[in-house]
Amino acid sequence: MVFQGKKLINDPNDVVTEFIEGLVETYPGLQFLDGFPEVKVVLRADVSSSTYDKVAIISGGGSGHEPAHAGFVGEGMLTAAICGDVFASPPVDSILAGIRAVTGPMGCLLIVKNYTGDRLNFGLAAEQAKSEGYKVETVIVGDDCALPPTRGIAGRRGLAGTILVHKVAGAAAAAGLSLADVATEAKCASEMVGTMGVALSVCTLPGQVTSDRLGPGKMELGLGIHGEPGAAVADIQPVDVVVSHVLDQILSPETNYVPITRGNRVVLMINGLGATPMMELMIASGKAVPKLQLEHGLAVDRVYTGSFMTSLDMAGFSITIMRADETILQRLDAATKAPYWPVGVAGNHPPAKIPVPMPPSRSTKSDESLSRPPQLNQQGQILEVAIEAAANAVIDLMDSLNDWDSKVGDGDCGSTMYRGATAILEDIKNYPLNDAAETVNELGSSIRRVMGGTSGIIYTIFFKAAYAQLTASSQSVVTAKQWAEALEASIAAVSKYGGASAGYRTLLDALIPASVMLQERLNAGDDPCTAFVLSSEAAWNGAESTKHMQAQAGRSAYISGEILASVPDPGAMAAATWYRAAAVAVKEKYGASS
Repeated sequence: MVFQGKKLINDPNDVVTEFIEGLVETYPGLQFLDGFPEVKVVLRADVSSSTYDKVAIISGGGSGHEPAHAGFVGEGMLTAAICGDVFASPPVDSILAGIRAVTGPMGCLLIVKNYTGDRLNFGLAAEQAKSEGYKVETVIVGDDCALPPTRGIAGRRGLAGTILVHKVAGAAAAAGLSLADVATEAKCASEMVGTMGVALSVCTLPGQVTSDRLGPGKMELGLGIHGEPGAAVADIQPVDVVVSHVLDQILSPETNYVPITRGNRVVLMINGLGATPMMELMIASGKAVPKLQLEHGLAVDRVYTGSFMTSLDMAGFSITIMRADETILQRLDAATKAPYWPVGVAGNHPPAKIPVPMPPSRSTKSDESLSRPPQLNQQGQILEVAIEAAANAVIDLMDSLNDWDSKVGDGDCGSTMYRGATAILEDIKNYPLNDAAETVNELGSSIRRVMGGTSGIIYTIFFKAAYAQLTASSQSVVTAKQWAEALEASIAAVSKYGGASAGYRTLLDALIPASVMLQERLNAGDDPCTAFVLSSEAAWNGAESTKHMQAQAGRSAYISGEILASVPDPGAMAAATWYRAAAVAVKEKYGASS
């Protein structure tokens, strides 16, 4: 049975911006960037990147989980929260705006829940910010204990335990610790926490129908915070039974999700999912504490009960357990002005809120220096030949890529790559080809403008990471060794934020062999052109070998091995094709003189 959900809203498309407006009117210590509707960033009203002398703590994600994340912005916790649309990861430009607005010389820590969209978008923003000179570290939180360990790269979902990581990191930053030390404490906290949820109903998105897919008298164990199906559907049980089951699951020695054993000290959080009365949450807390003490032999040092990370109007709760020590307890007890930790509404209410102006991009290059030079030097000529050959090869391969992708994906790999390649050929007339690093940066910008989906953001990360590596050198001419290092840095960034590595049946299965071979041949004394061509052959062989791999990333992860064995991975073939075309073109034109 489905029916129109009842909501006290205006236009469903405006719910996030109107929520932010109400939030900053309620709490004098909060502000927002003047970027509506595309940029939705809540930040501390007392912080500016030009004057802030502590590590900035930034988090965010899709909206619909209020008070997370904007309700935890305040001294001693988050410096800024990046809000996406309901259940949608915030765009890269929003994340960048938040970084630029609050990050001073001490740098910033991004705390990201383990969802692919969040990892990719925050990852690209981090690489872009690094290329602009900001110091950025990232901690991924995956505290879900509901589902068995997964195959591939998806991993554990980020749930309410993320809030405890926010608090630990925020307190460490407020104490004046360095970026490296703050990141270390946050990562340690993220590895000590486990969460599992129980839902009595699914949530209703603004403007959409309500579905009671659970049916009367049923509850779902391990339901995700976006309404994703959980581990099991069962008959509703008394809360005593439910709490016992959830605690057993989190603390199970078989899954070993959290390093908690008898005699440890712990923190308990009972988190409402949006439509659960405080009475029911307190009942759950009252039952959980003695069970932890008597049945599991744990000392419960702190209990937090309330709605911290919700799922719109979902009925139910999650239980989070964190292993505690003196440092963690000190961080959790440290003062904060984040309104939903919670604290009272403090401070004078100003008569009006004027949004903070959008910060400019930190760029050291003039428009003139970022245009095509009147005359190309040898490096510029080589880049032009390589880029044009690579782009044309991708264009010629479009139909084959689409055909392969129709068997193992959604059938649009060739069309997506075609859009990127044609944009590059159109934009190359404005590339600063005599400046290799800036040309690589512009390649990323061209791709980011027109390529959608996962391929677009992965290639943008690829080029932004290469740009950051190349700009680390002050030399005007990039050596073959520096190109090899840039390729290695790009691969590392794609693996870090996308989660894939060798053998996962992705473009990395072409690029990793190419990188290894390139460095081997250069170290052996081969001339750069020969090393480039030999590495391109390694890329091609790596791409062909994906026929024999079981996919562990992307949509191919859901396809049977029999089907996968009939075609290579389209992404790997695309990468091998443009890499080989560039190598051959450079060898033909310049190999004789190298």
